[in-house]
Amino acid sequence: MPANFTWDNFEDIAIALADRYPDTDPLSVRFTDMHKWITELPGFTGDPAASNESKLEAIQMAWHEEYQDRQG
Repeated sequence: MPANFTWDNFEDIAIALADRYPDTDPLSVRFTDMHKWITELPGFTGDPAASNESKLEAIQMAWHEEYQDRQG
């Protein structure tokens, strides 16, 4: 994972979220909460205002894949 990442690093954000919230089903998370969690991740340097629904959806789907992989 890069030392710093932004909204376009979907996979890196997904892995960081899965590490930080291992028992959370990404599909149960509201975009407003996910946005806050992403901006609070260590190494996140993106502009909080630069996010949009399509980026959050892409992050959520990448996180969901990571979550499913970890569930076995």
